[in-house]
Amino acid sequence: MYAVIKTGGKQYRVMQGEYLRVEKLDADVDSIIEFDQVLMVGEGEGVTLGAPLVDGAVVSAKVRKHGRGDKVRIVKFRRRKHHMKQQGHRQHYTEIEITGITGGSK
Repeated sequence: MYAVIKTGGKQYRVMQGEYLRVEKLDADVDSIIEFDQVLMVGEGEGVTLGAPLVDGAVVSAKVRKHGRGDKVRIVKFRRRKHHMKQQGHRQHYTEIEITGITGGSK
């Protein structure tokens, strides 16, 4: 069984037992969180689509850790003008483990 959830402005296709890095969530490590914004639930040939959300569908996950991603370098450069500007960015993330997908049956 799989589902498509929406969190942090992005959509993710998840299955039970998967590890996933999402935008930082305000939750403690080893706590259980639930995603109620489920856009689609599928199992084998059967697919349940939401309009826009699937009624009663919930994806539960366990928070494994929080962290910061690799540094992304931003460089603005103007040729022949003696101008160069550098900047870096590290995005915060939360790593979760999908523990269950419930609801969304026809």
